[in-house]
Amino acid sequence: MGQNNTFTMNDHLPDMQRITILLVLGLLLTKTSAQTTITVMDGVVFHDGYAGLVTDVAPQPGVIKHRNDLFARKLTTTELASIGTTLQLRVVIGALCDNYDRIGNVHMALVPAGATTYDPALVEHIEIARFITPFMNKNIQPDSVPYVFNVDNVAMLLKDTELTTTYDIWIELAVFGVPYAANTQVAGCSGRNDVFTGKVTLQTNEPAPAQDTNLLLPLIFNSNMNNYQAGATDTLGLTTRSVTFQVDNDLTDAAFFLITSNHGANQGGEEYNRRFHYAYHDDVLKLTYKPGRLTCEPFRMYNTQGNGIYGPSPRTPAQWQSFSNWCPGDVIDIRRINLGPVTAGEHTFMIRVPTAVFLGGEGNIPVSVYLHGRTSGLLSTGGIDDEIAAEVPFAIHPNPTSGLFTIELPTEQAEITVTNVLGEIVLQQNATNSTMNLQLDRSGSYLVRLITEQGITTRKLVVDR
Repeated sequence: MGQNNTFTMNDHLPDMQRITILLVLGLLLTKTSAQTTITVMDGVVFHDGYAGLVTDVAPQPGVIKHRNDLFARKLTTTELASIGTTLQLRVVIGALCDNYDRIGNVHMALVPAGATTYDPALVEHIEIARFITPFMNKNIQPDSVPYVFNVDNVAMLLKDTELTTTYDIWIELAVFGVPYAANTQVAGCSGRNDVFTGKVTLQTNEPAPAQDTNLLLPLIFNSNMNNYQAGATDTLGLTTRSVTFQVDNDLTDAAFFLITSNHGANQGGEEYNRRFHYAYHDDVLKLTYKPGRLTCEPFRMYNTQGNGIYGPSPRTPAQWQSFSNWCPGDVIDIRRINLGPVTAGEHTFMIRVPTAVFLGGEGNIPVSVYLHGRTSGLLSTGGIDDEIAAEVPFAIHPNPTSGLFTIELPTEQAEITVTNVLGEIVLQQNATNSTMNLQLDRSGSYLVRLITEQGITTRKLVVDR
């Protein structure tokens, strides 16, 4: 029989030496993987957003209930000092007596230093996260849903001495819910108006040094964009919002952080149509995207109510992509638009959704965007995907073409969109094969855009008829 030569610490060391080595190893592991968790709020109870303020359930110490749909707590000096170079925002929403999908948000409120309370309508905000609640039944497990956001750039803001000296930083959690359907559809909800519970935590690594080279400019905060309402669009009839802002000093690096999601307009409206969004800096197109996942099926487990996730039967990716621009139980993407260096002076941000249709004059696309820049050094690169950087290879031939052309694709799970020089969509089609034959009837220059799960890629196409 062979001899077992495996070394074990238990066989060769006295007890005290084993204990000492284990303690040292434990300290080293703790040091290299140190994480700090800040519980911002836990167990707050949201009530009917249309009802008068409910105060019978007291929030935890330090938490303010501004409205039935809005809670806030100030980050302490100790908590700010503990922030490192990475930051993960975690939200858990628990089911009570609202069994429909609702929009939820996490904000950072900039409150004048020293204030013990504030009016949310009178202070600057940035939106740092957005999510959609699932169709939940409080009597069925799972009865809560977690959301995770990587927001490393926010860690830099929380370490900026000028910002945290001028303002106290309050974190807000907002979920607007109503109990009316659950009052009759969910056992135990008759006569109740509590809709959800909420928890917010921040997880960070080892404390980082303070800094003073950040610029934060809130530009648009959770503002409804549509094409039918004065103030919600630059021009009635067009779904466009722009803002002009001033940068006082040259920036070595900067980025827009943008959140959008379509809501309302009932069946067949904007909530059920994927539309191309175009974002511009100083009238230069910087990002083109279309909201929505390849499939919502991974979130079905959280949709425990019988009417959940739009019916009891699973849908194919193609079916989901044909109408759903977000998934109940999912996060809404935070889109980072890298600008690189930005010179001092006047600048503009603009977002357009030119094909949006708001049936009956209802529905909105809530928009939030802020600029984060550095007067020295670079922004954090971790955490949030920049869609414009994703490149998925595909080929077009012939190019130029007399009208008929072939696209060779890396996948059949793709969407092809062709736009003219005005940004108007002239052709849109889901891939059915890895080789697609398409045709355009007018001469001119076009952009052919391929959207896959891996990213977005654009090619120029010239048609000469």
